[in-house]
Amino acid sequence: MSEGIVFYTRRGCHLCEELRARLRACGVDPDGWAVRDVDHDPELRALFGRRLPVLTIDGRVVCEGRPDDETLGRLLPLLDRVGGTDADRGEAR
Repeated sequence: MSEGIVFYTRRGCHLCEELRARLRACGVDPDGWAVRDVDHDPELRALFGRRLPVLTIDGRVVCEGRPDDETLGRLLPLLDRVGGTDADRGEAR
């Protein structure tokens, strides 16, 4: 079974909020994604610790920390393929 897009975060993570804002500015709607707070799961906290935010698609890490513009540009087509952008809903970016 496909996990889809998962956003790993923690409460008060300014980098996480910054990434969400950057993605929205690119036409991506992260509100429909699964969100996992690493501080509520010791295993996730051990796995991701200070690497947040982490974004996975089907269990594979595709982005972590503060991505540069080039990395973000490579990420957008991946999100398109799994239904994570406004273009998938027929909306203009």
